[in-house]
Amino acid sequence: MTTIHQVAEAAGVSISTVSYALSGKRPVSEKTRRRIEDAVKTLGYEPDAGARMLAGRRTNIFGLTEPLRADTHAPTHMAFVLATAVAARRRGYDILLLTDEQASEGMNRVAASNLVDAILVLDVAPDDERADIARSVHSPTVFIGIPDDAHGLTCVDLDFEAAGHIAVDRLADAGHTAVTLLGQTEVSYRRSNFPRRLLRGVQDRAETRGLTLEWATTGVTTTDASAVRSAAERALERGDRAFIVHAVGDVHEALLETLAARGLTVGSDVSVISAAASFDTAALPVPIDTIPLVPQQSCELAVDLAVRHLDEPGMPARIHLIPPEYHSAGSVTPARE
Repeated sequence: MTTIHQVAEAAGVSISTVSYALSGKRPVSEKTRRRIEDAVKTLGYEPDAGARMLAGRRTNIFGLTEPLRADTHAPTHMAFVLATAVAARRRGYDILLLTDEQASEGMNRVAASNLVDAILVLDVAPDDERADIARSVHSPTVFIGIPDDAHGLTCVDLDFEAAGHIAVDRLADAGHTAVTLLGQTEVSYRRSNFPRRLLRGVQDRAETRGLTLEWATTGVTTTDASAVRSAAERALERGDRAFIVHAVGDVHEALLETLAARGLTVGSDVSVISAAASFDTAALPVPIDTIPLVPQQSCELAVDLAVRHLDEPGMPARIHLIPPEYHSAGSVTPARE
């Protein structure tokens, strides 16, 4: 790795002169500056983050704020962290991961230090306090998720409402008149924005299409298989034969086990759709129609937008919704008379 000493020797100046030229802290003659810049380019020297900040140059680091809590579903959250890191690396950026449970503290810290060029926000809450911070700092900030008050923010997310509409339409078109939504844990609907948006989409479309809707959470803070089985049993007792699942893989497995124990076959006796699943549903024991939530889609778009905001400082903030796609696997069957 090239050092500042080597740059100084190649340019025929002192180390302090190189430092002044790179940081801009003191004036350096144009002729000397050109020699230093030529040496930097020839040797491939990269000044440290502190020098780059003083010179007003980019650090090539993005801050990623992702609070890790006791009830965090690690596989889902880490899928988004990994997708963001890969997308950033592809654009020449590294990720500084901020996992403070009090998410605003870490975000304030990196914004004040100028250590990062931009900030990416995960695990967005309905009343997320990071929204006000984003509106007050100079660092471009992109939310992977949408808070209730998104005014002045750049946000990226799957169109969860549209995903709910598509799921209900598929079941209604198959002749079902009642549907059960197996949702997230209770705490998810208080702490995260996306479960409420999908629920709203399902509720609105069910009312429009004239379907009876039952909605059940699947645990308090973590998935409870007994809660899933109880909700599924109640639905079957009512005569419901259509399910939308918006939850982790364990919920899908518990539902499929309950149906199998009743001697019911998915795609023949019962219809099941997995809405906004971020895991690989192909690993389930039964093929399921899926409206996938693909971390790479939203994270790559978020990184691209962060870079664009750096390149175009006046670019307006807005919400970017990713249209959902329906992947059929034969798990929706016409309703029986």
